[in-house]
Amino acid sequence: MCDDTERMAACAAAVVLFSGQLLINQAKRKQKKRRWWVSSFNKSRSRYNATDMLSDFVREPSKTFENFCRMSQDDFTFLLNKIGPHISKIDTNMRQCIPTQARFAIALRFLATGDSYKSLSYLFKVSIQTVSRCVDDVCKAIMQELREEIKLPRSSHEWLEIAEEFNGKWNFPHCIGALDGKHCVMQSPIHSGSEYINYKGTFSIVLLALVDADYNFIFVDCGCQGRISDGGVYRNTEFHKKLCRSELDIPQPDFLPSKEEKMPYVFVADSAFALTVNMMKPYAGNHNKGTKERVFNYRLSRARRIVENAFGIMSSVFRVLRKPILLQPDKVTDIVMTCVLLHNFLRRSKKSRQIYTPVGIFDTDHEGVIQPGSWRNDQEGMSSLLPLRSLPRRAAVTAKSVRDKFAEYFVTNGAVSWQNNYS
Repeated sequence: MCDDTERMAACAAAVVLFSGQLLINQAKRKQKKRRWWVSSFNKSRSRYNATDMLSDFVREPSKTFENFCRMSQDDFTFLLNKIGPHISKIDTNMRQCIPTQARFAIALRFLATGDSYKSLSYLFKVSIQTVSRCVDDVCKAIMQELREEIKLPRSSHEWLEIAEEFNGKWNFPHCIGALDGKHCVMQSPIHSGSEYINYKGTFSIVLLALVDADYNFIFVDCGCQGRISDGGVYRNTEFHKKLCRSELDIPQPDFLPSKEEKMPYVFVADSAFALTVNMMKPYAGNHNKGTKERVFNYRLSRARRIVENAFGIMSSVFRVLRKPILLQPDKVTDIVMTCVLLHNFLRRSKKSRQIYTPVGIFDTDHEGVIQPGSWRNDQEGMSSLLPLRSLPRRAAVTAKSVRDKFAEYFVTNGAVSWQNNYS
Protein backbone atom coordinates (compact mmCIF):
# COMPACT_ATOMS: atom_id res chain seq x y z
CA MET A 1 0.00 0.00 0.00
CA CYS A 2 2.83 2.31 0.82
CA ASP A 3 4.53 1.62 -2.47
CA ASP A 4 1.39 2.58 -4.40
CA THR A 5 1.08 5.85 -2.50
CA GLU A 6 4.68 6.74 -3.21
CA ARG A 7 4.30 6.00 -6.92
CA MET A 8 1.17 8.17 -7.16
CA ALA A 9 2.96 11.00 -5.38
CA ALA A 10 5.90 10.73 -7.78
CA CYS A 11 3.59 10.85 -10.82
CA ALA A 12 1.76 13.87 -9.47
CA ALA A 13 5.05 15.66 -8.88
CA ALA A 14 6.14 14.91 -12.48
CA VAL A 15 2.88 16.28 -13.92
CA VAL A 16 3.26 19.49 -11.90
CA LEU A 17 6.88 19.85 -13.03
CA PHE A 18 6.14 19.43 -16.73
CA SER A 19 3.06 21.67 -16.60
CA GLY A 20 5.08 24.39 -14.95
CA GLN A 21 7.82 24.14 -17.57
CA LEU A 22 5.22 24.33 -20.35
CA LEU A 23 3.75 27.49 -18.91
CA ILE A 24 7.21 29.03 -18.61
CA ASN A 25 7.99 28.19 -22.27
CA GLN A 26 4.72 29.70 -23.45
CA ALA A 27 5.42 32.88 -21.53
CA LYS A 28 8.90 33.19 -23.02
CA ARG A 29 7.80 32.46 -26.54
CA LYS A 30 7.76 35.60 -28.66
CA GLN A 31 4.82 36.31 -30.93
CA LYS A 32 5.82 35.58 -34.55
CA LYS A 33 5.04 37.99 -37.33
CA ARG A 34 2.35 36.95 -39.77
CA ARG A 35 3.82 35.23 -42.83
CA TRP A 36 2.64 35.83 -46.40
CA TRP A 37 3.22 33.19 -49.04
CA VAL A 38 4.33 35.51 -51.86
CA SER A 39 7.58 35.61 -53.79
CA SER A 40 9.95 38.54 -53.70
CA PHE A 41 9.07 39.13 -57.33
CA ASN A 42 5.45 39.88 -56.41
CA LYS A 43 6.49 42.07 -53.47
CA SER A 44 8.32 44.36 -55.87
CA ARG A 45 5.20 45.18 -57.89
CA SER A 46 4.37 48.18 -55.78
CA ARG A 47 7.80 49.63 -56.40
CA TYR A 48 8.24 48.92 -60.12
CA ASN A 49 5.70 47.58 -62.60
CA ALA A 50 4.94 47.35 -66.31
CA THR A 51 3.88 50.99 -66.53
CA ASP A 52 7.14 52.19 -64.97
CA MET A 53 9.17 50.08 -67.37
CA LEU A 54 7.31 51.42 -70.41
CA SER A 55 7.72 54.98 -69.16
CA ASP A 56 11.46 54.41 -68.88
CA PHE A 57 11.64 53.28 -72.50
CA VAL A 58 9.56 56.24 -73.67
CA ARG A 59 12.02 58.59 -71.98
CA GLU A 60 14.95 56.85 -73.67
CA PRO A 61 16.21 57.91 -77.12
CA SER A 62 13.94 56.89 -79.99
CA LYS A 63 16.38 54.16 -81.09
CA THR A 64 15.91 52.31 -77.80
CA PHE A 65 12.14 52.48 -78.09
CA GLU A 66 12.28 51.29 -81.71
CA ASN A 67 14.42 48.30 -80.78
CA PHE A 68 12.06 47.42 -77.95
CA CYS A 69 8.78 47.69 -79.88
CA ARG A 70 10.01 47.29 -83.50
CA MET A 71 8.31 50.50 -84.60
CA SER A 72 8.47 54.27 -84.18
CA GLN A 73 6.81 56.00 -81.24
CA ASP A 74 4.37 57.69 -83.63
CA ASP A 75 3.21 54.35 -85.06
CA PHE A 76 3.04 52.89 -81.55
CA THR A 77 0.71 55.72 -80.55
CA PHE A 78 -1.32 55.38 -83.75
CA LEU A 79 -1.88 51.65 -83.26
CA LEU A 80 -2.57 52.16 -79.56
CA ASN A 81 -5.37 54.58 -80.38
CA LYS A 82 -6.88 52.11 -82.86
CA ILE A 83 -6.81 49.03 -80.66
CA GLY A 84 -7.16 50.84 -77.32
CA PRO A 85 -10.95 50.37 -77.02
CA HIS A 86 -10.53 46.61 -77.54
CA ILE A 87 -7.84 46.06 -74.89
CA SER A 88 -8.78 48.67 -72.29
CA LYS A 89 -11.64 46.60 -70.86
CA ILE A 90 -11.46 45.78 -67.18
CA ASP A 91 -10.59 42.14 -66.68
CA THR A 92 -11.80 40.78 -63.36
CA ASN A 93 -9.50 37.77 -63.73
CA MET A 94 -6.43 40.01 -63.53
CA ARG A 95 -5.19 40.79 -60.07
CA GLN A 96 -3.46 43.88 -61.39
CA CYS A 97 -4.87 46.78 -63.34
CA ILE A 98 -2.58 47.00 -66.39
CA PRO A 99 -2.75 50.25 -68.40
CA THR A 100 -3.54 49.97 -72.10
CA GLN A 101 -0.12 51.07 -73.32
CA ALA A 102 1.57 48.53 -71.04
CA ARG A 103 -0.63 45.73 -72.39
CA PHE A 104 0.30 46.71 -75.93
CA ALA A 105 4.01 46.86 -75.06
CA ILE A 106 3.92 43.41 -73.43
CA ALA A 107 2.37 41.87 -76.57
CA LEU A 108 4.81 43.63 -78.92
CA ARG A 109 7.74 42.49 -76.83
CA PHE A 110 6.52 38.89 -77.01
CA LEU A 111 6.25 39.09 -80.83
CA ALA A 112 9.64 40.78 -81.12
CA THR A 113 11.60 38.33 -78.95
CA GLY A 114 9.57 35.13 -78.67
CA ASP A 115 10.49 34.96 -74.98
CA SER A 116 8.41 32.71 -72.77
CA TYR A 117 5.51 34.12 -70.78
CA LYS A 118 7.48 33.42 -67.62
CA SER A 119 10.44 35.53 -68.81
CA LEU A 120 8.14 38.41 -69.74
CA SER A 121 6.37 38.19 -66.38
CA TYR A 122 9.72 38.77 -64.65
CA LEU A 123 10.62 41.56 -67.05
CA PHE A 124 7.36 43.49 -66.65
CA LYS A 125 6.69 42.47 -63.02
CA VAL A 126 3.29 40.98 -63.79
CA SER A 127 1.85 37.47 -63.54
CA ILE A 128 2.13 34.88 -66.29
CA GLN A 129 -1.66 34.90 -66.67
CA THR A 130 -1.54 38.66 -67.24
CA VAL A 131 1.05 38.26 -70.01
CA SER A 132 -1.07 35.57 -71.67
CA ARG A 133 -4.22 37.70 -71.57
CA CYS A 134 -2.37 40.76 -72.92
CA VAL A 135 -0.96 38.82 -75.89
CA ASP A 136 -4.36 37.29 -76.70
CA ASP A 137 -6.26 40.59 -76.49
CA VAL A 138 -3.72 42.59 -78.50
CA CYS A 139 -3.48 39.97 -81.28
CA LYS A 140 -7.25 39.80 -81.67
CA ALA A 141 -7.51 43.61 -81.68
CA ILE A 142 -4.79 43.98 -84.34
CA MET A 143 -6.43 41.34 -86.55
CA GLN A 144 -9.69 43.25 -86.33
CA GLU A 145 -8.33 46.76 -86.87
CA LEU A 146 -5.65 46.00 -89.50
CA ARG A 147 -7.50 43.36 -91.52
CA GLU A 148 -7.60 45.71 -94.54
CA GLU A 149 -3.79 45.67 -94.68
CA ILE A 150 -4.04 42.35 -96.56
CA LYS A 151 -6.30 42.37 -99.58
CA LEU A 152 -6.27 40.98 -103.08
CA PRO A 153 -6.41 43.43 -106.00
CA ARG A 154 -10.03 44.21 -106.80
CA SER A 155 -9.64 45.11 -110.46
CA SER A 156 -7.61 44.10 -113.47
CA HIS A 157 -5.91 47.50 -113.33
CA GLU A 158 -4.46 46.73 -109.89
CA TRP A 159 -3.20 43.35 -111.13
CA LEU A 160 -1.55 45.07 -114.09
CA GLU A 161 0.27 47.45 -111.73
CA ILE A 162 1.77 44.45 -109.92
CA ALA A 163 2.75 42.88 -113.26
CA GLU A 164 4.52 46.06 -114.38
CA GLU A 165 6.46 46.18 -111.12
CA PHE A 166 7.54 42.55 -111.40
CA ASN A 167 8.69 43.11 -114.99
CA GLY A 168 10.54 46.31 -114.13
CA LYS A 169 12.31 44.96 -111.02
CA TRP A 170 12.71 41.26 -111.75
CA ASN A 171 12.41 40.93 -115.56
CA PHE A 172 9.46 38.54 -115.45
CA PRO A 173 6.56 39.82 -117.59
CA HIS A 174 2.93 38.92 -116.87
CA CYS A 175 3.84 37.95 -113.28
CA ILE A 176 1.17 39.06 -110.79
CA GLY A 177 2.45 37.52 -107.56
CA ALA A 178 4.85 35.08 -105.87
CA LEU A 179 3.30 32.22 -103.89
CA ASP A 180 4.89 30.16 -101.14
CA GLY A 181 4.08 28.49 -97.85
CA LYS A 182 5.72 27.63 -94.54
CA HIS A 183 5.10 25.24 -91.69
CA CYS A 184 4.92 27.22 -88.41
CA VAL A 185 6.17 24.80 -85.77
CA MET A 186 4.40 24.61 -82.40
CA GLN A 187 4.10 22.34 -79.38
CA SER A 188 1.97 19.21 -79.54
CA PRO A 189 -1.70 20.25 -79.22
CA ILE A 190 -3.77 18.58 -76.52
CA HIS A 191 -5.64 15.46 -77.70
CA SER A 192 -4.78 16.20 -81.35
CA GLY A 193 -3.38 12.81 -82.30
CA SER A 194 -1.56 13.06 -85.64
CA GLU A 195 -3.61 15.92 -87.13
CA TYR A 196 -0.82 18.49 -86.87
CA ILE A 197 2.22 16.26 -87.56
CA ASN A 198 4.00 17.38 -90.75
CA TYR A 199 6.43 15.58 -93.06
CA LYS A 200 9.33 16.59 -90.78
CA GLY A 201 7.75 14.83 -87.81
CA THR A 202 7.03 18.06 -85.92
CA PHE A 203 3.70 19.70 -85.10
CA SER A 204 2.74 22.71 -87.17
CA ILE A 205 0.15 24.85 -88.88
CA VAL A 206 0.60 26.02 -92.47
CA LEU A 207 1.06 29.65 -93.53
CA LEU A 208 0.33 30.13 -97.25
CA ALA A 209 0.99 33.58 -98.70
CA LEU A 210 0.93 35.52 -101.97
CA VAL A 211 3.31 38.49 -102.17
CA ASP A 212 3.49 41.42 -104.60
CA ALA A 213 6.68 42.91 -106.06
CA ASP A 214 7.11 45.28 -103.07
CA TYR A 215 7.32 42.49 -100.44
CA ASN A 216 3.74 43.06 -99.25
CA PHE A 217 1.36 40.18 -98.53
CA ILE A 218 -1.76 40.40 -100.68
CA PHE A 219 -3.27 37.06 -99.65
CA VAL A 220 -2.67 34.90 -96.57
CA ASP A 221 -4.21 31.63 -95.41
CA CYS A 222 -3.09 30.45 -91.98
CA GLY A 223 -4.12 27.68 -89.61
CA CYS A 224 -4.41 24.54 -91.74
CA GLN A 225 -3.17 21.37 -90.00
CA GLY A 226 0.39 20.38 -90.80
CA ARG A 227 -0.55 16.82 -91.77
CA ILE A 228 -2.51 17.97 -94.85
CA SER A 229 -0.52 17.80 -98.06
CA ASP A 230 0.73 21.10 -99.37
CA GLY A 231 -1.32 20.74 -102.54
CA GLY A 232 -4.37 20.11 -100.38
CA VAL A 233 -3.69 23.26 -98.36
CA TYR A 234 -3.60 25.35 -101.54
CA ARG A 235 -6.71 23.72 -103.04
CA ASN A 236 -8.73 24.44 -99.91
CA THR A 237 -7.93 28.16 -99.84
CA GLU A 238 -10.41 30.80 -100.89
CA PHE A 239 -7.79 32.14 -103.30
CA HIS A 240 -7.67 28.87 -105.28
CA LYS A 241 -11.45 28.58 -105.35
CA LYS A 242 -11.80 32.12 -106.72
CA LEU A 243 -9.06 31.44 -109.27
CA CYS A 244 -10.89 28.35 -110.52
CA ARG A 245 -14.18 30.27 -110.71
CA SER A 246 -12.48 33.19 -112.53
CA GLU A 247 -13.55 35.59 -109.77
CA LEU A 248 -10.17 37.28 -109.21
CA ASP A 249 -10.58 39.64 -112.16
CA ILE A 250 -7.16 38.70 -113.50
CA PRO A 251 -6.35 40.52 -116.77
CA GLN A 252 -7.09 38.68 -119.97
CA PRO A 253 -4.13 37.10 -121.84
CA ASP A 254 -2.07 39.69 -123.66
CA PHE A 255 0.91 39.86 -126.01
CA LEU A 256 4.44 39.66 -124.69
CA PRO A 257 6.82 42.23 -126.20
CA SER A 258 7.61 41.33 -129.83
CA LYS A 259 5.49 38.18 -129.66
CA GLU A 260 2.44 37.42 -131.75
CA GLU A 261 0.72 35.01 -129.38
CA LYS A 262 -1.17 36.09 -126.29
CA MET A 263 0.09 34.79 -122.95
CA PRO A 264 -1.82 34.53 -119.64
CA TYR A 265 -0.90 36.39 -116.48
CA VAL A 266 0.69 34.01 -114.00
CA PHE A 267 1.81 33.48 -110.42
CA VAL A 268 5.28 32.11 -109.73
CA ALA A 269 5.87 29.33 -107.20
CA ASP A 270 8.31 26.54 -106.38
CA SER A 271 8.04 22.82 -107.04
CA ALA A 272 5.71 22.28 -104.06
CA PHE A 273 2.81 23.56 -106.18
CA ALA A 274 1.15 22.08 -109.24
CA LEU A 275 1.83 23.55 -112.68
CA THR A 276 -1.27 25.18 -114.17
CA VAL A 277 -2.01 27.77 -116.82
CA ASN A 278 -1.87 30.53 -114.20
CA MET A 279 0.78 28.97 -111.94
CA MET A 280 4.37 28.65 -113.10
CA LYS A 281 6.88 26.37 -111.37
CA PRO A 282 10.47 25.37 -112.30
CA TYR A 283 11.36 22.59 -114.69
CA ALA A 284 12.26 19.45 -112.76
CA GLY A 285 15.78 17.96 -112.90
CA ASN A 286 19.17 19.36 -113.90
CA HIS A 287 19.59 21.07 -117.25
CA ASN A 288 22.64 22.11 -119.26
CA LYS A 289 23.82 25.69 -119.03
CA GLY A 290 22.24 27.96 -121.61
CA THR A 291 19.23 25.76 -122.29
CA LYS A 292 15.81 27.34 -122.21
CA GLU A 293 14.78 25.17 -119.24
CA ARG A 294 17.71 26.37 -117.14
CA VAL A 295 17.22 29.99 -118.15
CA PHE A 296 13.54 29.78 -117.27
CA ASN A 297 14.34 28.32 -113.83
CA TYR A 298 16.80 31.15 -113.20
CA ARG A 299 14.37 33.88 -114.24
CA LEU A 300 11.57 32.34 -112.20
CA SER A 301 13.77 32.06 -109.09
CA ARG A 302 14.63 35.78 -109.36
CA ALA A 303 10.96 36.68 -109.27
CA ARG A 304 10.08 34.13 -106.59
CA ARG A 305 12.80 35.48 -104.29
CA ILE A 306 10.33 38.20 -103.28
CA VAL A 307 8.20 35.88 -101.15
CA GLU A 308 11.28 34.23 -99.65
CA ASN A 309 12.54 37.65 -98.57
CA ALA A 310 9.15 38.57 -97.10
CA PHE A 311 9.12 35.47 -94.89
CA GLY A 312 12.76 35.98 -93.92
CA ILE A 313 12.36 39.63 -92.95
CA MET A 314 9.22 38.95 -90.94
CA SER A 315 10.90 36.15 -88.95
CA SER A 316 14.03 38.26 -88.48
CA VAL A 317 12.08 41.09 -86.82
CA PHE A 318 9.29 39.12 -85.13
CA ARG A 319 11.48 36.44 -83.63
CA VAL A 320 8.57 34.56 -82.13
CA LEU A 321 8.46 32.87 -85.57
CA ARG A 322 12.01 31.57 -85.31
CA LYS A 323 11.32 28.75 -82.87
CA PRO A 324 8.42 26.48 -81.90
CA ILE A 325 5.54 28.44 -80.38
CA LEU A 326 4.49 26.79 -77.11
CA LEU A 327 0.78 27.49 -77.46
CA GLN A 328 -2.36 25.85 -78.83
CA PRO A 329 -3.16 26.02 -82.59
CA ASP A 330 -5.80 28.77 -82.39
CA LYS A 331 -3.45 31.07 -80.49
CA VAL A 332 -0.54 30.24 -82.80
CA THR A 333 -2.73 31.18 -85.77
CA ASP A 334 -3.59 34.53 -84.16
CA ILE A 335 0.08 35.27 -83.45
CA VAL A 336 1.23 34.43 -87.01
CA MET A 337 -1.57 36.49 -88.57
CA THR A 338 -0.71 39.42 -86.29
CA CYS A 339 2.92 39.30 -87.48
CA VAL A 340 1.78 39.27 -91.12
CA LEU A 341 -0.52 42.26 -90.60
CA LEU A 342 2.19 44.21 -88.75
CA HIS A 343 4.61 43.39 -91.59
CA ASN A 344 2.35 45.11 -94.14
CA PHE A 345 1.55 47.99 -91.78
CA LEU A 346 5.20 48.73 -91.06
CA ARG A 347 6.21 48.33 -94.72
CA ARG A 348 3.65 50.97 -95.73
CA SER A 349 4.38 53.33 -92.84
CA LYS A 350 6.56 56.33 -93.69
CA LYS A 351 7.98 56.51 -90.17
CA SER A 352 8.59 52.80 -89.48
CA ARG A 353 9.48 51.54 -92.97
CA GLN A 354 13.21 52.21 -92.52
CA ILE A 355 13.13 50.81 -89.00
CA TYR A 356 11.46 47.59 -90.10
CA THR A 357 13.29 47.14 -93.41
CA PRO A 358 16.52 49.19 -93.34
CA VAL A 359 18.82 49.46 -96.33
CA GLY A 360 20.57 46.18 -97.04
CA ILE A 361 18.03 43.86 -95.45
CA PHE A 362 16.66 42.66 -98.83
CA ASP A 363 18.46 40.54 -101.39
CA THR A 364 19.70 42.78 -104.20
CA ASP A 365 20.36 41.72 -107.77
CA HIS A 366 22.37 43.88 -110.17
CA GLU A 367 22.72 42.26 -113.60
CA GLY A 368 22.74 38.79 -112.09
CA VAL A 369 25.11 39.55 -109.20
CA ILE A 370 23.15 38.67 -106.07
CA GLN A 371 23.99 40.36 -102.79
CA PRO A 372 22.29 38.43 -99.97
CA GLY A 373 20.18 40.52 -97.61
CA SER A 374 21.14 40.94 -93.97
CA TRP A 375 18.08 38.94 -92.88
CA ARG A 376 19.84 35.77 -94.05
CA ASN A 377 22.44 36.20 -91.30
CA ASP A 378 19.74 35.45 -88.71
CA GLN A 379 18.56 32.17 -90.23
CA GLU A 380 21.11 29.94 -88.52
CA GLY A 381 19.45 27.82 -85.88
CA MET A 382 15.95 28.52 -87.21
CA SER A 383 13.65 25.75 -86.01
CA SER A 384 10.36 27.10 -87.34
CA LEU A 385 8.95 28.29 -90.68
CA LEU A 386 9.86 25.05 -92.43
CA PRO A 387 9.47 24.95 -96.23
CA LEU A 388 6.62 23.08 -97.89
CA ARG A 389 7.29 19.60 -99.15
CA SER A 390 8.06 19.26 -102.86
CA LEU A 391 6.13 16.47 -104.56
CA PRO A 392 6.04 15.46 -108.26
CA ARG A 393 2.69 16.19 -109.89
CA ARG A 394 1.39 15.56 -113.38
CA ALA A 395 0.59 18.81 -115.19
CA ALA A 396 -1.86 19.45 -117.99
CA VAL A 397 -0.55 19.80 -121.52
CA THR A 398 -1.81 23.38 -121.79
CA ALA A 399 0.08 24.36 -118.61
CA LYS A 400 3.29 22.84 -119.96
CA SER A 401 2.77 24.69 -123.22
CA VAL A 402 2.47 28.04 -121.42
CA ARG A 403 5.69 27.36 -119.50
CA ASP A 404 7.51 26.38 -122.70
CA LYS A 405 6.42 29.63 -124.35
CA PHE A 406 7.72 31.68 -121.44
CA ALA A 407 10.99 29.73 -121.66
CA GLU A 408 11.24 30.44 -125.40
CA TYR A 409 10.64 34.12 -124.77
CA PHE A 410 13.36 34.28 -122.11
CA VAL A 411 16.01 32.98 -124.53
CA THR A 412 14.86 35.16 -127.47
CA ASN A 413 13.14 38.55 -127.27
CA GLY A 414 13.02 38.61 -123.46
CA ALA A 415 16.65 37.62 -122.84
CA VAL A 416 18.80 39.68 -120.47
CA SER A 417 22.53 40.04 -121.05
CA TRP A 418 23.71 38.30 -117.89
CA GLN A 419 21.37 35.31 -117.71
CA ASN A 420 23.73 32.77 -119.28
CA ASN A 421 26.38 33.59 -116.69
CA TYR A 422 24.19 32.56 -113.77
CA SER A 423 21.70 30.09 -115.23
